[in-house]
Amino acid sequence: MKIAFYGSSLLSSYWNGAATYYRGLLRDLASRGYDITFYEPDAFDRQQHKDMEAPDWARSVVYDATPEALRGVLEEARQADIVVKASGVGVFDAELLQGIVAHSRDDALKIFWDVDAAATLDEMRADDSHPVRRALPSLDMVLTYGGGPPVIDAYEGFGARRCVPVYNALDPTTHHPVAPNPAFAADLAFLGNRLPDREARVEEFFLRAAAALPERSFLIGGNGWESKAMPGNVRHLGHVYTHQHNAFNCTPLAVLNVARDSMAHIGFSPATRVFEAAGAAACLITDAWEGIEQFLTPDAEVLVARDGQDVADHVAALTPDRARAVGQAALRRVLAEHTYAHRGEQVDALFREVLGREPAPAPPTVRAEPVEALSFSSGAGDKEGQPFDNDAVRTSPGRPQPCRGHGDRVIRANGAGLGAPSTAGAGA
Repeated sequence: MKIAFYGSSLLSSYWNGAATYYRGLLRDLASRGYDITFYEPDAFDRQQHKDMEAPDWARSVVYDATPEALRGVLEEARQADIVVKASGVGVFDAELLQGIVAHSRDDALKIFWDVDAAATLDEMRADDSHPVRRALPSLDMVLTYGGGPPVIDAYEGFGARRCVPVYNALDPTTHHPVAPNPAFAADLAFLGNRLPDREARVEEFFLRAAAALPERSFLIGGNGWESKAMPGNVRHLGHVYTHQHNAFNCTPLAVLNVARDSMAHIGFSPATRVFEAAGAAACLITDAWEGIEQFLTPDAEVLVARDGQDVADHVAALTPDRARAVGQAALRRVLAEHTYAHRGEQVDALFREVLGREPAPAPPTVRAEPVEALSFSSGAGDKEGQPFDNDAVRTSPGRPQPCRGHGDRVIRANGAGLGAPSTAGAGA
């Protein structure tokens, strides 16, 4: 079956935390026989900060952010059996959603895939004419990467025929234990861009903990923090490239997850960060949110904090042996229950149920064995890298033309990309 997927970016995780989600899930679906084309706009400098080339498991179309190019890529929707519009593309989001309804075949499965359901639902409650609200009667289903029962109930209350969470997960081929890197040495490390709907929680869970433990070392990675006043025991790295995430997770004594306001409020929304850290056998400390036990068992596979003092208490009491035990338990859990092979199996079954197709043969199993000995350290260092959050952004004006890539798998648009993204929208 052919999938046409209109999303923010497959090739770049620059201000685009959903990239890991798209890559892991779509790679697995390709292994099950799906023929996938991913359409992404050349916008917000993402193409200038690519962290992967076009893969051999999907055709990549990068289109210029113009109405002409938009019409061109939407015309291709009629070739697909399954047409997906993801949230937070940042360029012509309303037009893309209207376009997949207008250009898809009558027998095609039409899906809105929401990678920031909490924020989308807040917008829909405030605006009766919201594009997603208007499109729901014409869509076959809504898929989300988080939210659980509250999101299902809300979407179906707005008229969605069906809403199914497809949670973030681990891709063990890309995120796994590695040797520590002294550049990322610390007692506690946090990775995330500075966003308005996260900053207060970072102040509470990370900076307050650092202030409470002046003798311990803290590390923060991500864009925007360079102008933020911080305690003297906090070191700021700037960007951390995707290929450095494993070392970032494996080196500190513990790593911290801080949910954005909307996701913490709605619950059942584990960020990509949670599974990346668990996949690296990191000892993860997370802020508390409803539903976490569905993914990791508190105290055994993850340490849960209600506030910054709880974080400080966890760090003060944590030994390397205890950190190692928690990390190994988390790795075993996600490999057993929360890989993109598990999510791909779920999505494949859902697609085939709705379309009335026979089940696909299972793809080869990817095995990743836990690493039994990891070392933890504290220290200094400095590296630059790639931002981690997915943020909805605004629009601008392409015309697809062939360019060099992986055979005929890439189409590249002419024209310059846009500037820096706004901080509104989805973030991992």
